[in-house]
Amino acid sequence: MSFKAFIHVQHLLGTGHVVRAASIGKALAARGVEVTLASGNRIPPTLDTGPLAIVELPACKSPDAAFKRLVTLDNEVIDATWKSARVKASIQAFEAKDFDLLLTETYPFGRRQLDFELTPLLESARARARPPHISTSIRDILVRKKELWKEAWMADQALKYYDRILIHSDPDFIQLADSFPFADRVAPLVRYTGYVGGGARPAVEGSDGEDEVIISCGGGAVAEGLLSAALDARPLSRRAEDTPWRVLIGHDVSPDAFAIYQRSAGEGVIVQRARGDFPELLKRARLSVSQAGYNTVLDILIAGVPAVFVPFAQANETEQSQRAQALASHGRAIVVPEAGLTPERLAAAIDDALALPRSHHRVMLGGAEKSADILLEDLEARKG
Repeated sequence: MSFKAFIHVQHLLGTGHVVRAASIGKALAARGVEVTLASGNRIPPTLDTGPLAIVELPACKSPDAAFKRLVTLDNEVIDATWKSARVKASIQAFEAKDFDLLLTETYPFGRRQLDFELTPLLESARARARPPHISTSIRDILVRKKELWKEAWMADQALKYYDRILIHSDPDFIQLADSFPFADRVAPLVRYTGYVGGGARPAVEGSDGEDEVIISCGGGAVAEGLLSAALDARPLSRRAEDTPWRVLIGHDVSPDAFAIYQRSAGEGVIVQRARGDFPELLKRARLSVSQAGYNTVLDILIAGVPAVFVPFAQANETEQSQRAQALASHGRAIVVPEAGLTPERLAAAIDDALALPRSHHRVMLGGAEKSADILLEDLEARKG
């Protein structure tokens, strides 16, 4: 029997959510599943979706890191008419085939602003004569809510509609209870898959990375404080003032700003654009200095390199801070708050981190493939 899967994903600022969803979709397709990926935002042209059937829902995004509002890609505030069209498009796409699996990315453990769409979709799925297996796919850390009732609502939604919760982390480092106070309520639904990502990357040519301090910032759009402090911190470090520092700046930073960073670099500091061989550079490096996004932390865990984390923590963001603290609790990193960051504080943290040992722990990887295997086991069990 050939199964059919429907994956719903909404990325709002970055593209990590849709990258993970597509990875799981391709892993399912490689196992013979017919997969439809319904995306609520424009899929990046660089993302290989392979054999997936793509449904482009009416697109929206968040205008800023507060994630309080949804707007169209033209920055128009969405209204009731837009919402109605979005709900209709989602349900029509789902009802186009007799899907055996409905997988929502993040929801209900986030994306509550899309509840107007996703609860009707879940209701439509549950109302079928033969309801699909319903699963959710979430990353390692959830964003904590100030109001506890919102987190209780997440657990209620999961227990009401869902059959499986896939968590893309290594439970030796991060577990659901680290960022979700009702983890015990949903524990029977939970399976850990390992991290999604960490695949083959280009090799490093020459000696780049050897015994270096590598400073990185992802796309770089929200890393001005880290970059500015790093450029002035090298002469203030007692342990790393004699080694090259390589600052990698993402393409969200404008060419003019990038040129300013290059001109500001002191002796022994190399400023470059972000590199595709970044994970391999880390394996050679003495230390990593970065924010604490999912993909960057995964690369650091695989490399086993000591780290300094300056977590992105603007607005109500808590995810990166919690991820960084989880690794710090395992003796893998030193954490420096973004607020009040100075070259002196960063240099002191770098000195502390250089006293940490390298790790030889084998990080649990293959999250997309493991997710596909778990979902197929569930589908086979349901069929049986």
